Amino acid sequence: MNISNRVNQLNKSAIHEMTRLSKQYDDVAFLSWAKPMSGTPEHINKAVIEAINKGLTAGYSQSEGLPELREEIVKKLKRDNNIDANISQLLVTIGAIEGLAASVMAVVDPGDEVILPTPTYSTHITQVKLASGVPVLVPLIEENDFELDIDAIEKAITPKTKAIMFCSLSNPTGTVFSEQKLRKLGKLALKNNITIITDEAYEYFVFDNNKHFSLASVPELKKHVISNYTFTKTYAMTGWRIGYLHADEEMLNQIKKAHIPFAICATVASQYAAIAALKGGNECINKFNNEYLLARNLMCERLDNLNSVFDYVKPQGSYLMFPKIKIDEGNDSFQFSKDLLANAKVSTTPGVAFGPTGENHVRMSFCVPQDMVNKAFDRMDKYFKR
Repeated sequence: MNISNRVNQLNKSAIHEMTRLSKQYDDVAFLSWAKPMSGTPEHINKAVIEAINKGLTAGYSQSEGLPELREEIVKKLKRDNNIDANISQLLVTIGAIEGLAASVMAVVDPGDEVILPTPTYSTHITQVKLASGVPVLVPLIEENDFELDIDAIEKAITPKTKAIMFCSLSNPTGTVFSEQKLRKLGKLALKNNITIITDEAYEYFVFDNNKHFSLASVPELKKHVISNYTFTKTYAMTGWRIGYLHADEEMLNQIKKAHIPFAICATVASQYAAIAALKGGNECINKFNNEYLLARNLMCERLDNLNSVFDYVKPQGSYLMFPKIKIDEGNDSFQFSKDLLANAKVSTTPGVAFGPTGENHVRMSFCVPQDMVNKAFDRMDKYFKR
């Protein structure tokens, strides 16, 4: 059996391994899934049924995506991200993930280095490896609420550095990187001719007067930033697999060369869902945001009652948090998560899945109903206080 070294070197996903293990148990309280459990809003479902009934979804679209959808994205980027775009700068993708993969393939040659502030979403690290690039992991400053360490990033830049790749807002920590820090990162990119690849999946879910900032809104950075977005988190559309990216036309033409062999085009039915989502206004987004804020506050209260087990940084956004395990068993976060699943029937995501600096942590998601949060923490209270 012939297996490429590129793939063989990859570790099994701890995130998906926990999902597999969770299926061995009944009545699990899930805090491990980063997928909204509220369901896709009904106006989106109805619009897709109508498109299907009209026979609009049976064929391919342009590889770039439906023009109507890209026109709606132009309006959204201007309104919500302060980005002046046109449809020739947009590519509709199969979720943000496919767009991120195509972005990496367009930028990275074998041996090139990509800086990733960590802990970060594990798929980003994997995508760099699949492009035969070298991930350079630069720790976030945990004691400062997991903020970007600009000085450390600058020191990590070498002649081989081609890109800096990160989630903004952060998965798994829920950090909202400040405009000031991101602008400093942009200046580093300009100075060193580095491409910035952003994953802005959680852009709308920001709390406590924090604000999401898109680097592509800075005019001088337009040729240096590839911004990836998704409908998945914003509209509870994880199963629809639909996202998009924005880049300078010259860069976008190169990204399309990777996008077409990966996907041909995004799923057409999902593109009609995305059109309905953008035309439907932000009422459902605001509803989700309020629900997540209440669930975050509840999770923080419950963690306060387990302060002998966990320390945590209150997330400023997203629907994820990344508590640090204080007890000795947390030295191996994967084993800790497996033990918690087996003994308390609570599913969490081991921190090591997000890079070496994630060890001694677990990721918990609060995009679940509040009764699920209480159910999980009732069980953890009983388990750890036994």
